[in-house]
Amino acid sequence: MPVQLDRTYRERAVAALDADEIDVLVIGGGVTGAGAALDAAARGLSVTLVEARDFAAGTSSRSSKLIHGGLRYLEQMDFALVREALKERGLLLNTLAPHLVHPVPFLFPLQHRVWERAYIGAGIALYDTLGGARTVPMHKHLTRTGALELAPALREDAMTGAIRYYDAQVDDARHTMMIARTAAEHGATVLTRTQVIGLERDGERVAGARVLDLETGLTHTIRARTVISATGVWTDDMIKLTGVDFPFHVRMSKGVHILVPRERLDLRTGLIMRTEKSVLFVIPWAEHWIIGTTDTDWALDKNHPTATAADVRYILDHVNALLREPLTRADIVGTYAGLRPLMTGASKETAKLSREHAVAEPAPGLFVIAGGKYTTYRVMAADVVDAVAARLGGDIPASTTAQLPILGAAGYAEMVADTTALAQSTGLSAEVVAHLLGRYGSLITDLFALIDADPTLREPLPGAPDHLAAEIVYAVTHEGALHLDDILTRRTRISIEVPDRGLAAAPDVARLVAPLLGWSVETTDAEINRYYDRVHAELAANEADDDATANDARLAVAR
Repeated sequence: MPVQLDRTYRERAVAALDADEIDVLVIGGGVTGAGAALDAAARGLSVTLVEARDFAAGTSSRSSKLIHGGLRYLEQMDFALVREALKERGLLLNTLAPHLVHPVPFLFPLQHRVWERAYIGAGIALYDTLGGARTVPMHKHLTRTGALELAPALREDAMTGAIRYYDAQVDDARHTMMIARTAAEHGATVLTRTQVIGLERDGERVAGARVLDLETGLTHTIRARTVISATGVWTDDMIKLTGVDFPFHVRMSKGVHILVPRERLDLRTGLIMRTEKSVLFVIPWAEHWIIGTTDTDWALDKNHPTATAADVRYILDHVNALLREPLTRADIVGTYAGLRPLMTGASKETAKLSREHAVAEPAPGLFVIAGGKYTTYRVMAADVVDAVAARLGGDIPASTTAQLPILGAAGYAEMVADTTALAQSTGLSAEVVAHLLGRYGSLITDLFALIDADPTLREPLPGAPDHLAAEIVYAVTHEGALHLDDILTRRTRISIEVPDRGLAAAPDVARLVAPLLGWSVETTDAEINRYYDRVHAELAANEADDDATANDARLAVAR
């Protein structure tokens, strides 16, 4: 049975923090940090990962949910980045995470005759070629009539034709958490709500860190032969902590997305359209469409970037240029905003900065990984652990993560083929089993065991009926969730997928997990109220017309 990141696991892991020196301390629980922890642990190194909030609490839960090469990088002539990303897309689809990463079609509407089809078509053909072996279907040119058959929601006069191509999508927060769980399965210690408050030194060498357990208020000292900073947009905060200048800095770019109900747009494919700054996607997402993103500078609170009314207008204006029936704010059921960590460059426009990554050792024993994009997290992780291995010396093997499926991948395809039989044996509908397979893969048997032990957990969750009560319990017993926000925002996506942002579901979720987390009645009420306050603060921020006002509104509740 895989390691369970439950309350007992955390207590034991925290108690061992001050013990023996470890090989690698990873700071940051986003996708790159989790990937680095897995890579190092799979090489046989002793590893501890610490994260100040929750797995994927920052950028790694607020992406466009795409695993892709990035068509726009072809236009910037960044062929190496695109090729590398498409190779990783193939690995994720076929080997590493087929339960969490799935092909998705996109339609690229053409608005100019002849030259645009030749220009865009050549780029997409190159994109398919760089993608290598047929991991997704090849692109196809469509007439206007053919495009409208796939996308009746589009205005006939908004295009002269289209090209359909394929990429892939992922539930980024669940994927990141599952990488962390896989790292734990390979011997790493993974801890959330554990904040680095200082670095330990042995002369000039960085030799570990002092951390604050935000759950208990106690401090601990972790001694480590090497330290990896995978802190994303917090990289410059790490610079201040070390007192040593880094060879690069990170600039933040805000990306905003909105969610609308699936039935609101008559589409049988996703969409991609060019904007004056970048591109805008309409992405199928279960019972919704995700539409975004924006690309603007951000210099305010890193923990809680916010979507403003101006951001939402930008998205609606651009997507409505193609639609027969324009979307309005009333159609929106959820919004989210994330920050991209871009390495600083000569360009002043964040949309033009490179997404390539870099590894540096600004102080002996301290390794920093920055830049990159979600799709290439595994390559980034391998690169920084390669640098660590060179510092440690000895016979440390090369990275094996290109052949290392994450938890839930093994046996997934066989279970998908057996969906009907699984539904019959469990008494759940085939639709529910398919939903669970797409979130847990072969670990679905863990949820079946929970339901066998307590049949009430098979019931849909009040206020969010697309989820079972068992999923809420599992988030705490196996997936390391410690707070209501962890469950409603990252283990599930209830906070952006239901119109009330999870307000109705929150009390029932709290009731289910309170005994498992040792919450008193007072703590349970405080968790519910804190979640309510967060939702209301975010909604208030969404009404603001500029970043500064929205930031102030969101920080009225700073959790």
